[in-house]
Parts: sequence; structure tokens; C-alpha cells
Amino acid sequence: MSLAITTVPPPTGVLRERALDAISKLPPFSPVLNKLMASLADEDVSFASLAAIIEKDTVLAGSVLRLVNSAFYARRGTVNSVKHAVAVLGIGKLRNLSMSMSLARMWNSTGLAETSWSARHFNQHGAASAILADLIAVELDAEYAEGAFTAGLLQNVGLVLIAIGLPGEYAAIVEAYRSGTAGLADYEDGFTGFSHAELSGEVLERWHLPAPIVQAVRRHHGPHSRVTPHPLSEMVDLADTMAGQLSIVAQPWMRTPDGTPAEMLAAAGLGAKAPALLETFQAEYGAIKAFFA
Repeated sequence: MSLAITTVPPPTGVLRERALDAISKLPPFSPVLNKLMASLADEDVSFASLAAIIEKDTVLAGSVLRLVNSAFYARRGTVNSVKHAVAVLGIGKLRNLSMSMSLARMWNSTGLAETSWSARHFNQHGAASAILADLIAVELDAEYAEGAFTAGLLQNVGLVLIAIGLPGEYAAIVEAYRSGTAGLADYEDGFTGFSHAELSGEVLERWHLPAPIVQAVRRHHGPHSRVTPHPLSEMVDLADTMAGQLSIVAQPWMRTPDGTPAEMLAAAGLGAKAPALLETFQAEYGAIKAFFA
């Protein structure tokens, strides 16, 4: 889509580098978050090693135990140790939840003004998209389904960098989006020459995340190849749209997409499973949402 831009932006390469330089302005990863992210590429991570990582952060460990003992995750008897929590939920699930809570603490400390950026919206949309992507990927037997949660969680990192590194362009993008009808990526491309999805993929590559997650995030706004197994990028796109349809948008100025999650699932061939999948999502998201308020 061609958009009328009233100013001539600097060359795309200059703007891209300024946005990527904003990585250095992000709060540093905690040692625990560093290890959680690194463990995504470790297929042999053990219960004991994951528990040991989480236990090094007392705030995170306490949050994990609160979450596991919440109404949604609670089993018979109290889970009173991180090792027990890993045994109850499994490595993948607990790592995902721990990573989402650790990242939320980081996004809460970006220094962006609340008048232009809502960390709460960003965190809640990331968590909702991650949970939905994970649920959908399993049902559709997507490629690299184990990376769906992480891809959904980190799909919008590039938007943070645009807000931090290109504040003037970010303000112009928001204003144009709010007064127009085109998609966010169209305005991003018009003012900068690239989209937040492209930028997100480059960031995750620099963070050494597994290649399938990087590619899924980079391409999550499509188009997607209609092949089997379904591409992971399609799962992230579906989850992103569905979260928005549920009014869980990444920023308060963003529009709610047309349609309903049930319609999206039906179009993906999951119409019969839609009620159960959405009920599971609501319960799981409800349990973790309070940590991002």
C-alpha cells in the first residue's frame, strides 16, 4: 500500500541502525533470563538444571510458585519448591512461564514515558499471543511447535526499539495509524522503510535464539506458505490477531482486528476444537495476567 508521507525520512539503513542501536538502551538481561534464553537451544536441559536457574532469582522463584499454586495450575497438595514445579508442569511449560515473567520485568524498565508507551499492554499482549500460539501450534502440528510460545512472546520486540531509538518516527507512525485505516506495518514502512516484524527478527538473531523462532517472528505478518506442517510464522500471526480480537492489544492506540477468534480458528481448520481451545486460553491467561498488571 502506498502512503502519502509529508516528510522525507533519512535513508532506511540509517534509521534501521538507529533502531537497532536502541538494544543497548534496553535494561540488561538478568543472569537468570540470559540462561533461560540460552536454554531454548538446549534440547537436553534437565529438570534439575532448569530448577537451579530459576532458584537463583528469588523474586522469580516466588512468582513461579504463586503461579503454579494458583487455581488454574494447582494440583492436589501444595507445590513448595521449584523442582516440584518443574516436575508438575514440565520443562517447556515452566521455562516459558518463567521467561515471560522475567521479560515483563525488563519491559517495565525501558524508561519510555507512559504517555507514549504502555508496558502493561505490551506485556499482556505478549503473554496472550504466546499462550495462543502454543495452543494452536500443538493442534495444527506446526513446524517447531516447541518454539511457538517464545515466538509469540517476542514478536513485537522491534516495536519497542522503534519507540526508543526512533521516537520522532514512532510518534508519526502512531498518529498516522490512529487517523488512517491501513495496517501498522504499512505506516512503519512508510516512515522508516521497515516493519517492527523485520526488526524483531534481527534482534532475536542477535540474541542467538533458534533459527525457526527468528524466522517465524520476522515473517509473522505473512504471507504464509500453505504447506504441511504449518509454518510457525502462521501460528504467531493467528495468535497475534486473535489476542487483538479479544481486546488484548499491544498498545492502547491499536485497533481491534475484524472478526472473532472462533472464526479465525475455523478458517484454520480448528472450528470443532475452538471452544475448548479458547476456554483453555482464558484459564491459562487469567492465571498469569495478574503478574503483568
